Amino acid sequence: MNDMPDETLLLTRSDVAALLAIDDYIDTVERAFRLYGEGKTEAPGILGVHARDGGFHIKAGVLDLERSFFAAKVNANFPNNAKRFGLPLIQGVIVLADAENGSPLAVMDSMEITVQRTGAATAVAAKYLARADSKTLTICGCGNQGEVSLRALSRIFALENAFVYDIDGAQAKRFASNLSKELGFRVEPVDEFARAVRQSDVVVTCTPSTRYYLDREYVQPGTFVAAVGADSETKQELDPTLLAQNKTVVDMLEQCAVIGELHHALDSDLMPKEQVHAELGQVIAGTKPGRVSPEEIIVFDSTGMALQDVIAAASVYEKALLNNVGGRISFGK
Repeated sequence: MNDMPDETLLLTRSDVAALLAIDDYIDTVERAFRLYGEGKTEAPGILGVHARDGGFHIKAGVLDLERSFFAAKVNANFPNNAKRFGLPLIQGVIVLADAENGSPLAVMDSMEITVQRTGAATAVAAKYLARADSKTLTICGCGNQGEVSLRALSRIFALENAFVYDIDGAQAKRFASNLSKELGFRVEPVDEFARAVRQSDVVVTCTPSTRYYLDREYVQPGTFVAAVGADSETKQELDPTLLAQNKTVVDMLEQCAVIGELHHALDSDLMPKEQVHAELGQVIAGTKPGRVSPEEIIVFDSTGMALQDVIAAASVYEKALLNNVGGRISFGK
């Protein structure tokens, strides 16, 4: 298949899923954060639009890789979709374009990229911010994001035990059974979330909660906490004092100050924005230190950076061309 600029590649979720593995996402996401931390790319943009019972967000950015790419992701986020319509919580598309001439290169499903690059970002953050000898973790939220997060973290650490919690206990049991067989270590469903957190080196929260449930006193010295669920100003998973009283690293400072866990701490006057230790890209680029002692608690506020989508979509597109995957359409005809 030749790369014809007058045609646009169309990729379904199954197409996208077949093209990149979690290790590919970890590598590409780390590269995007490093480029951003080194100041080699402009800050991406975000727009949020509220709708009844949900909302939409648009994230867009440009990356100069082997060629220059622009990508814009439009994601719908409707927390009650499963119960009301039997639909996923998140649905959307990514438009990938040539940033030199504006040609639309591809339109692809965003669901797979969103969940995979988010789990990859958690793993990359843990690589730099968690203790290297971390062996036990807790996942709160046993959906697709929880699965990908656990798989991604298993690539970074020699995990021995994972506790998983969900408000749907049956879902947690299914999750544990499936992932234990797949990953080869113990994945245990738990009813006592606080007890699990107290025993964990790494804690990942990935729920659509609008009220915090991870209390500061649950988290023991040396723990790394990745807060993944908050991607709008109404969502919250962490006690804001957890950020204010410990080292906080964000994916993008200005974005987290508006829609992340950070914004709750700022709005409560518990900490100034200047207290944030670093953006993850700065830690990866080496301009800010990561973990400096085994006892410190570090919180990663992950709201989802558009450059993660750009680099992932570009990688999917290039793999699709190489493997002759997807359909084509000419929008200009």
